[in-house]
Amino acid sequence: MAKSAATGGSPSMLLSSNPKASYLAQKEDIDNAVQSVLESGWYILGEEVSEFESEFAGYIGVDFGIAVGSGTDALQVSFRACGIKPGDAIITVSHTAVATVCAIQLCGAIPVLIDIDRATFTMDLNCLEDTLKSHGRDTIKAIVPVHLYGHPVDMGSVMDIARRYNVYVIEDCAQAHGARWQQRKVGSFGHFGAFSFYPTKNMGALGDGGALVTADSGLANKARMLRQYGWRERYVSEMSGMNSRLDELQAAILRVKLRSLDQGNHRRRAIARVYDRSLSKSDLVLPNESEGATHVYHQYVIRSKKRDQLRSFLRQNSVETAVLYPQPVHLQQGYRDSVVVGSGRLLETEKACAEILSLPIYPELDDDQVSSVAQLAVDGEGIAASGS
Repeated sequence: MAKSAATGGSPSMLLSSNPKASYLAQKEDIDNAVQSVLESGWYILGEEVSEFESEFAGYIGVDFGIAVGSGTDALQVSFRACGIKPGDAIITVSHTAVATVCAIQLCGAIPVLIDIDRATFTMDLNCLEDTLKSHGRDTIKAIVPVHLYGHPVDMGSVMDIARRYNVYVIEDCAQAHGARWQQRKVGSFGHFGAFSFYPTKNMGALGDGGALVTADSGLANKARMLRQYGWRERYVSEMSGMNSRLDELQAAILRVKLRSLDQGNHRRRAIARVYDRSLSKSDLVLPNESEGATHVYHQYVIRSKKRDQLRSFLRQNSVETAVLYPQPVHLQQGYRDSVVVGSGRLLETEKACAEILSLPIYPELDDDQVSSVAQLAVDGEGIAASGS
């Protein structure tokens, strides 16, 4: 009976995210956009990419957008455009998608990982300043605040700190399309904002893709050259570059998706409010929205001391959940010997990884489904706590 309620009457699994539902909701417009590109005969760096870059930059509130092949590439191109060299250090968090740290290492820099704030899961700014003080101005060249789960970092404070220490700021906005700090969209504060359009994102393509945005024309020009072999003039490389180009098909799809992004984020926030009300009397720790923040709930992340038991209970009742992320980067085999831990231990990061659980959240869910998931979460937490 619980299985039927959790899935709106269907015996199939209720997914934690659902890119297909997003496609079906806009199928006609997306199909028409794809067909138009196919018939155009131009498939790489054409009009669709150019229009998307302009529209997306305008949405964020800056002048320049540069579309690339992935969110990881958006970060890497940003670092290189800022002049980050092998051996330079970049501060970010360990509680993030590994792509953040991977991008730092791809440009030869050294990741310096710091702890997170318990309430928001974003960068602990006290740890940030302590690390900048202890590691020196000559070594650290940039800060990468990660707007994790759709909650913005306090970017006013980050920029104040960055100015004092004369370092670049590259915002990792992969999970925060449309999120705002003090009514200003993330991605517009730093020297660059880097976005992913992986299909599960708030604004996802139907394949891979990314973009970086900036208000600085000089940095924008460097980034455009870097994404295509360092060319300003075709076939003539002015600098060592790479090949990272968003294709015309994905750009056309993203132009459709951009038109409904705010509506989708509004729905995500409404779903979060249903969860908040339904779970408020449970022992689960619910997401926090800081004063001045507009959370866009890429993930609705709860905390439970009995996380694994709760997750198993929900799965038995046809509700899929996710753990983002089960292991912090500094403890992963592929990175633990090549990263530096900043000031203090990463205690909050390690605690979070043992307790966090993402409940289903995407705009196509209805309130009855959300309420059913919430009731199952309450029931599962009670059962886990009682040990039965």
